[in-house]
Amino acid sequence: MLRWTVTFVILAIIAAIFGFGGIAAGAASIAKILFFIFLVLFIISLFTGRRKV
Repeated sequence: MLRWTVTFVILAIIAAIFGFGGIAAGAASIAKILFFIFLVLFIISLFTGRRKV
């Protein structure tokens, strides 16, 4: 999941450098959504990993 976030962030930066506003905005929004999904899954895995069975 983190790999997809990094991929879309790099795509957004490259598109912004070349001046493609729509592509950069789309890639940045996808990267932001994937980042928050990754963050929530990371927090959930922290809590479930510390629980004793």
